[in-house]
Amino acid sequence: MVRGEPPDGSRCPWAETSEAMRRYHDGEWGVPSHDDGYLFEMLVLEGAQAGLSWSTIVAKREHYRRVMDGFDAGRVARFGEDKVSELLDDPGIVRNRLKVRGAVTNARAFLSVRDEHGSFAEYLWAWVDHAPIVNRPRSSAELPTRTELSDRVSRDLRRRGFTFVGSTIVHSYLEAVGLVDDHLVNCPFKQGGQGGPGAVRGIAVVPVVAPSGRSST
Repeated sequence: MVRGEPPDGSRCPWAETSEAMRRYHDGEWGVPSHDDGYLFEMLVLEGAQAGLSWSTIVAKREHYRRVMDGFDAGRVARFGEDKVSELLDDPGIVRNRLKVRGAVTNARAFLSVRDEHGSFAEYLWAWVDHAPIVNRPRSSAELPTRTELSDRVSRDLRRRGFTFVGSTIVHSYLEAVGLVDDHLVNCPFKQGGQGGPGAVRGIAVVPVVAPSGRSST
């Protein structure tokens, strides 16, 4: 759906830091995705973000797409040591050995899940009964860094051999691919508008975590 430009300040605050962040927020963040290619892409990028800002990853995203063979999980799963070494010499990505190796490890685990469930999307969306969870935060201070759901998904992903899937990363991932809509209630990109249909289904928040925005690790 094509939308007009919203008024300044009406978006979620984290999106107002750059034009690239605004485009990502308006066109992707919180939009439900069942596309395995996109789900793998975001898994790689969320893992790369750990310890960094999301804006850093957004700026490197197109280069990641080129060197990661279009985020084709089958191709990434076959990356050997020569390719890993090549990536570690590439300033266009986050040159962290554990993260680069983690992308390859996760590609292999991703394919295993796909083989078991028919698609990674089928596996992932089953965690929310195939319907997005639409929360109603009124300010960034109400946004958690992890939830009971992200704790459970994180544990299962680790059991399946994934890496860089701690609960905080998984929570950001679930928001990114639309299983959880954490747009603020007054954001024009919230599903159903301000508290529209389905916007009353929340999830239990782990009470000891600090609030966060999209810049969380």
